Amino acid sequence: MFNIKLISVAAACALLTACASTTNNSVSGVQRSQLLLLPSATVDKMSAQSYTQTLQDAQKKSTLNADKALLNRVTTISNRLIAQVGVFRPDATKWKWEVNVEKNEQLNAYCMPGGKIMVFSGLADKLNATDDELAAVIGHEISHALREHGRERMSQAYVQQFGLQALAAFVGGTAGNMAAQGANMGSQLLFALPNGREQEREADRMGLELAARAGYNPEAAVSLWKKMMAASKDAPPEFLSTHPSSENRIKDLQALTPKVMPLYLAAKNK
Repeated sequence: MFNIKLISVAAACALLTACASTTNNSVSGVQRSQLLLLPSATVDKMSAQSYTQTLQDAQKKSTLNADKALLNRVTTISNRLIAQVGVFRPDATKWKWEVNVEKNEQLNAYCMPGGKIMVFSGLADKLNATDDELAAVIGHEISHALREHGRERMSQAYVQQFGLQALAAFVGGTAGNMAAQGANMGSQLLFALPNGREQEREADRMGLELAARAGYNPEAAVSLWKKMMAASKDAPPEFLSTHPSSENRIKDLQALTPKVMPLYLAAKNK
């Protein structure tokens, strides 16, 4: 009985100390507390390894950065967005950001923990996306990384799989073992588990503000999502698979646009 009580108390303490918001509150109003048990360094290392493997596979297929003009375009947009991340979290300005483009017809993009960006050429080619629209997508993905949604998903899955004893071990000073076990869960948790709807909503809102601060028209987010829906009437593209476009999503973006528009106008007038 004593051990059970001790585990319960330790677990409660772990939950309390592991709950925090990863980013500063701003115009977009994202400030939810998150469960973050696994060390960020562990998650960043896992994502960097997976990203490197992805680059190597693309190089073998001659699909990595095959379109130099598109690479330059995506890099320019990404760098303008990255220059604004300090608003949400100053430490992100020191991340080892990387930007690459893969020749792939999928309508997809992602930003792994630690700032590893990949954009598929299908976004630009199939949608005839403008710079403002690409900024909406890339800003959305950068926001996932800033909010550490991957680390959050892994922490949630870890609790579900290992339960209270794992939390007690974490509090009891065996965080190293926990991190090792978490690493063993690897790609299954970090890359296979989809973002939740609230995480997607946060990325939508923060991405819109990030794009506006970088001098990209926030109204392009709505036109981009409409293009993506039109391009996949039967099934949503991978980018939208866990967050189907809906009237509520469009309304949310439209409601936030007037709030971030002054940021866009100020950036344009610099």
